[in-house]
Amino acid sequence: MLVLNFSHPLTDENKTQIGALSETTVDEIRAIPVQVDDAAPLETQIRVIVDAVQLTSEEWQTRPLLINAPGYSPAALVLLAELHGRMGYFPSLIHLRAKAGAITSYEVVELLNLQAIRGVARARR
Repeated sequence: MLVLNFSHPLTDENKTQIGALSETTVDEIRAIPVQVDDAAPLETQIRVIVDAVQLTSEEWQTRPLLINAPGYSPAALVLLAELHGRMGYFPSLIHLRAKAGAITSYEVVELLNLQAIRGVARARR
C-alpha cells in the first residue's frame, strides 16, 4: 500500500499502527508538501500538488492508496474532490489524534474508508 502524506511527517510508530489497522504492508510513504497561498486559486494549487504525486491514470484507479490529508480544511476538501476525480471513488483516510502527555505526539486512531461511509449514507437519502 502507498500512503500519500499531505500533512506532517508520520513516525515509525504511525507506520506500524497503519499496518496493523489495515492488515497490510505499507510499501511506501510519499511525503507531498502542501503550502497554500491564500492569494491564489486553491483549486489550481491543489491540482499542482496532486500532479507532483506522479501516478499514472491506471495507478490512481488500481493502486491501494491511503491518504493523510492536510490539516487546513479548505485544502483537504479540494484535495478530496481532486482525488475522487482521479481515482473514481473516495479514498481511505488516516485519522490521527494527539496523545496525552507532556510532549506532543500523534497516534493513528483509525482508517476511514470514505467510499464505504458514502455507501452507507446513500441508504439514508
